[in-house]
Amino acid sequence: MEGTVDGFRYGAVTPVAAYVMACLGGALGLRCIVRSLLNAQSWKPGWLALGAASIGCGIWTMHFIAMIGFQVEETRIRYDTGLTLLSLAVAIVVVGIGVFIVGYRGAGTANLAFAGIVTGLGVAAMHYLGMYAMRLNGAINYAPFTVALSIVIAIVAATAALWAAVTIRGFLTSLGASLVMGVAVSGMHYTAMAAVSVHVHGTTGGSWAGASASSLLLPMLVGPVIFLVLAGVVVMFDPLLVLGDGDWNRPTARRKPAVPPAEEAPAPTHSSLFETPAGPSRARQHPYDTPQRAAER
Repeated sequence: MEGTVDGFRYGAVTPVAAYVMACLGGALGLRCIVRSLLNAQSWKPGWLALGAASIGCGIWTMHFIAMIGFQVEETRIRYDTGLTLLSLAVAIVVVGIGVFIVGYRGAGTANLAFAGIVTGLGVAAMHYLGMYAMRLNGAINYAPFTVALSIVIAIVAATAALWAAVTIRGFLTSLGASLVMGVAVSGMHYTAMAAVSVHVHGTTGGSWAGASASSLLLPMLVGPVIFLVLAGVVVMFDPLLVLGDGDWNRPTARRKPAVPPAEEAPAPTHSSLFETPAGPSRARQHPYDTPQRAAER
């Protein structure tokens, strides 16, 4: 029997909350990566790792907040704890691989494409590993075309996120990029969920190992959310992270090349307030102060 799948059990609450968490993780991750690139004396591996963990936690938190709103009316849904935690580790590791590639080797076409593919496939693996962690009285089937589309979206979203991480510097532009990342990640998730159909084995709920969504996912979400909050505190108290490249010194640096040429001409002739400029004084003395009149004086 085909089960009735509903991905919006609580209406717009879970999609909106999931989107917010994806944006928060993306924004914090982008700022941390920018911090590693702005200051050569900063501990680059630490900032890149913090950025990767922020983005990975944001993606994972988005996924499982959205899954709280997922239900099959004919059967209960439980989750395997080990696989659920493994999906979190996969999300952080694959994002870290992409971040470290572009962080150390730059965002060249080849590097960006390779890092985007690896990270996108990893994000898709995280999603489907989380789906595999579900335990229900039925079999989950996937539409191949929709699955392939979700993987393509994941790769494109990952590539765009990595490009933004090493290209965008300003705070507002990073914020806008994180909003777009949130749309892409959420779009990938709900595209993948559109590929799901469930064949229920029977009309009864049955009994099987695992924890319910409320008893497992809600407590497990606390850790990543706390981590994102702490990462947000780090960003808030680092002015270079908040203002980004150029908001401290770049306006001054940009004016410096233009100022010296304008001041070079008067500088040699106005070395003191009490000296008469050499050029103009010669122009005034030429018609009157001939050597003869100077001798008579």
